[in-house]
Amino acid sequence: MTKLHTIALDRIRTDGWFERLGESIGSFQTLCEVLGERFFAFSLIAQARVSSLMIDRFNPDNSLVEFCFSGAGDPDDEDTERVNVVEFRRRVVERLLHEEVAGPTSPELLANDTEALQRHIGARLLLLAPIYGFGVREMLIEGSTSSLRVDLDGDESVIALTEFRRLLQNRVRDELDRRGDRASSGSAIDLNDVAEAEKAAAENRWEKVVQLLGSWPMPLAVYWRTPEGQMLPDPARQRIAEGLGLLGTACSKLGDAAQGEEVMRLAVQYAQEGISGSRIFARLGRMLMEGSRPGEAIASLRRASMLVPADSPEQPSILLDLARCFQARGAKVSTLASLVAAKRAGASTADALELQQWLEAELGAPFAKWRALTATI
Repeated sequence: MTKLHTIALDRIRTDGWFERLGESIGSFQTLCEVLGERFFAFSLIAQARVSSLMIDRFNPDNSLVEFCFSGAGDPDDEDTERVNVVEFRRRVVERLLHEEVAGPTSPELLANDTEALQRHIGARLLLLAPIYGFGVREMLIEGSTSSLRVDLDGDESVIALTEFRRLLQNRVRDELDRRGDRASSGSAIDLNDVAEAEKAAAENRWEKVVQLLGSWPMPLAVYWRTPEGQMLPDPARQRIAEGLGLLGTACSKLGDAAQGEEVMRLAVQYAQEGISGSRIFARLGRMLMEGSRPGEAIASLRRASMLVPADSPEQPSILLDLARCFQARGAKVSTLASLVAAKRAGASTADALELQQWLEAELGAPFAKWRALTATI
């Protein structure tokens, strides 16, 4: 009977390698957002050296990647290529799935020969395993057959090495198929993406918002001018407006205020006076405020305050922003009127304090007398 040998793999486990690498790469988050987190990991495993990235914020899949594959020979012979993100993913996966040079066979392995163990299992497999959450614990050798003891979310199992390699390769292919289907959908608008974009915006992950919704503006601008676009049911129009509002904010946050404003005005067209209208106008107003354009922001914020329900929790913040715009323009009476309206709508004393102190400094005794008579703020 063939004897079973067990070799612990603690010394060659690669758990967390991708996350640790991210701490040393300044552009790590951007590369993950544009290329896709797993595809960036695949590119590192396949030894694709990315030298530059030209980002198309409206359609990240059209971003251009300049790269070359290394490790195959003389560095001087490496050809730099420039392709879009979709083609880059395909090329990386194609390279990743090529068979590695065969390492030593099972009977030749020794427990203390780390390099031989790595070559027998395969460097790519060792790096791919943690990307999909697998912890590689032990190697089991019985004659010429090798198996791995792995765990996934606390569940432990033993899988033949060849089968485990095939399992991970299939997962890589599935990853490409999923992203390929998404890329081939062209200008398709998936309203389910809005919920994911809202979550990303709440975490200030603006690149992710652009990745999800960046392809929307052009087809939606064309669609709006068609009879079908004009007859679109209101719930769908409002959801589209919400998505465009998030995208406009994201563009502005990422430094492209002109594009952000253009997208936001398209959002206004879809929202009109619907339930999303107040939020879109408020977003546009705040974007103009952040761009040091308080005078232009006033009209948008006024429109937002007219559309928002009186009992909405958004009303106080809209009115406070309006008061801040008047303050920036030096319009004392208008600032006071907006501040009073904000307090009546439920704005807290803490939120209104800075504006109140400014009015006290600017208006002096008459303001103090007015407060005493009215007890308004």
